[in-house]
Formats: sequence, structure tokens, C-alpha cells
Amino acid sequence: MDMDFNKGDGLIPVIVQDVFTNEVLMMAYMNRDAWEETLKTQKACFWSRSRKKLWLKGETSGHVQEVREIYLDCDQDTLLLKVEQKGGAACHTGYRSCFHQRYRDGVWTVSGERVFDPKEVYGT
Repeated sequence: MDMDFNKGDGLIPVIVQDVFTNEVLMMAYMNRDAWEETLKTQKACFWSRSRKKLWLKGETSGHVQEVREIYLDCDQDTLLLKVEQKGGAACHTGYRSCFHQRYRDGVWTVSGERVFDPKEVYGT
């Protein structure tokens, strides 16, 4: 059994979930190098499609994801990482989860509180 990186032109989607609460924290992509780095360090590493380089989650913010469990889906082309989220936030906008915007009754609302101010962390 091995992951099929070919279906997604060398990338596979990765769902990241909190190992303790099962909250979905984020979704990102891995290439083979990111996969190998994740296995080596036991910290979530992804491929940044916009920057075209490996991206160690938390390298700037300090909010790293320590990998505790890894699951592969039945088609062998999507990963689920169960992580211990350090620093409280997975989202680069400062929220714990990237999925903090809820659609209900025709309206989008923010469902969550910011853990950090991205301007202070990233300077943008």
C-alpha cells in the first residue's frame, strides 16, 4: 500500500484534525518531499502551491502541528493527519481552525475567536 501522488499531479490533499477533539483544523497539500519531511520530523510539512516550496506548518508563527496519527483513504490519494496543535491556532488568519466561517440562512458568519493577530505574527 502506498499513496498515489499521480492523480493530483504530484500532490495529495491532507485533512488535518485535532487528535484530542477531532475538530477539523485545516486542509493542505503534500508532495512526496513534504510527506518524507513529515515522517522524518513528526511535524506537519506541506507543499505551498502559491510559494512553490515546502512549508513546515508553524515555521513563522510557532504554531506547529505534532503528528500523532496518520490515515490514508480507500483510494490512496488523500491523507488525514491527527495532530497536537501547538500554539492554539492552525489558521494563518489567527483562528484555531481554518473552517471558522459558517453559512446559515443565506449568511456567512464567523464562528470562533481569533487566537492571534496575523499582523503581529506575519507583519502584513
